[in-house]
Amino acid sequence: MKKLFLLLFILVSSSLTFKAQAQVSVNINIGAQPAWGPTGYDYVDYYYLPDIESYYYVPKRQFIYLSSGNWVFTTALPPRYSGYDLYNGYKVVINSPRPYRYFETHKVKYAKFKGNHGQLVIGKSKGPKYSPAKGNAKVYRGDKGKPSPHFNKGNGNGKGHGNGKGKH
Repeated sequence: MKKLFLLLFILVSSSLTFKAQAQVSVNINIGAQPAWGPTGYDYVDYYYLPDIESYYYVPKRQFIYLSSGNWVFTTALPPRYSGYDLYNGYKVVINSPRPYRYFETHKVKYAKFKGNHGQLVIGKSKGPKYSPAKGNAKVYRGDKGKPSPHFNKGNGNGKGHGNGKGKH
């Protein structure tokens, strides 16, 4: 009888042990974010760029924009955006898969951020948290190989309007 009680006790206590275990997963991709990305986010999948109605996919470092009705995935912006200042333009963080499927919604929802130049970017942040990403400053070069005259400029006054919650 004691052996049966002991066996039952071991089974019950081991099942309680398995139930008490929790899985904790923390995703951080600060080092993968470009220096022109906004501060305040430990993890980012996509940025929506309202000024040029385009997206940037952080993990693959790809711009996504419409061209002749098709989405183009490339590491550089097209020549028509060669004067666009990534450091100065507003970025909306979107952490959902393939957000360009909802482009028509984003275009309307985030139109209010067009021309907003008050977001603090990682490359101009003084915090040590972003030091791994500060090395991700890559000068955009158009088709002719010349750096954009407006790239890497911006006021960096830190008055961004993102809510920092990740999903939009």
